[in-house]
Amino acid sequence: MKPDAFAAVMATGIVSIAAADHGYRLVSSVLACVAAILLALLVVWALARLRPSFEDVNVPLQLFTFVAACAVVATRLEFSSTTHTLLGIAAALAWLSLVPLTVRLMWRHRWAGLRDRARGAWELASVATSGLAIVAADAGHPWPAVALLALAICQYCAMTGLVLWRALHSRSAPELRQPDVWILMGGAAIATLAGDHIDKAGLGAIKPVTVVTWVVASAWIPLLAAWSVRLRSGNWWAAVFPLGMYSSATFATSVEMGWPALAVISAVFCWIALAAWLLAISARLRALSAV
Repeated sequence: MKPDAFAAVMATGIVSIAAADHGYRLVSSVLACVAAILLALLVVWALARLRPSFEDVNVPLQLFTFVAACAVVATRLEFSSTTHTLLGIAAALAWLSLVPLTVRLMWRHRWAGLRDRARGAWELASVATSGLAIVAADAGHPWPAVALLALAICQYCAMTGLVLWRALHSRSAPELRQPDVWILMGGAAIATLAGDHIDKAGLGAIKPVTVVTWVVASAWIPLLAAWSVRLRSGNWWAAVFPLGMYSSATFATSVEMGWPALAVISAVFCWIALAAWLLAISARLRALSAV
């Protein structure tokens, strides 16, 4: 089991949310059940089999998929206050454990050392923090949610700077040809969704921030689409999640700002994300059958 195994839960959960946004209730319900069951199975499997080495900075950064997975499933199952609370607590505890560990491991390297290790998956720290902001806002704590969103944006800027620095310094780096490069877009998209939830919690002043983060996410799409022809095999769930998140973030922006045209774009990306999810799970099942 790899530390980023929970990316499958993130991807499944957000595609379920995107489907719910557009009224595809059956698809959304099925995916929600799959995400919840998969989360439970992976937690049991992780407790039994996962023995991560925390000498590599990539390990805690990939483990942020657990935080994000809990946040996504909690958001989808918000109708159950008990489930939402328990998953929120689990996400918060994991986040509080991983943040200082990640900072300590990153502190060991100079800027050039961080540059030579940076990759798209490093954006998971920002994604997880934005996910916690969503959970906090839905729980009725808008100001802690604002603080978390501010931290998430700072994390996003720092990690994106390192990734772009590496891309300029070593464009042929194999880590930059993995599907997780799409999280550069997903990190901005989930910040947009966090801003929408904060707005719904009563802090309407956050709207300009959500527009900026949505524009940033949108700007990444043509660049990443062009870069994708260079991608190699890897964890394709890391590409499914940003596509589903962009659909949900765009739908939220459409409703929040009163821009109905964006709902059409959101629907298109919902189907793209669903197709990508089917391709990813098919590839995973073929890999398992070959073992």
